[in-house]
Amino acid sequence: MSPYEILMLVCFGFAWPPSIYKSWKSRQTGGKSVIFMLIVELGYVAGILNKIFYHFDAVVWLYVLNFAMVGVDIVLYLRNRAIEKTSATVH
Repeated sequence: MSPYEILMLVCFGFAWPPSIYKSWKSRQTGGKSVIFMLIVELGYVAGILNKIFYHFDAVVWLYVLNFAMVGVDIVLYLRNRAIEKTSATVH
C-alpha cells in the first residue's frame, strides 16, 4: 500500500460529498460536467483493475467508494437535467 495513493484517494473522496450535496439540493446542472465525471469514473475503473490484476490490497476499496460517489453524482446530474428540461417546457 502506498501512503501517497491512499492520500490521493482520500483527498479526492472528500471532494465528492459536497458535490453530491450541491447536486441534490440545487436540482440544477450548472457548474457540472457529465463528461468530466465520466472521465473520472474511467480513471477509478483503471485504478480498480490495476489493484485486481497487479497489486491487490485494501486500497481497492477507496477506489470503489470514490467510484460509487461519482456514480451518485452522475445519476443526480441526469435527474437534474430531466428536471431542467421539464421546467423549460412548462414555462
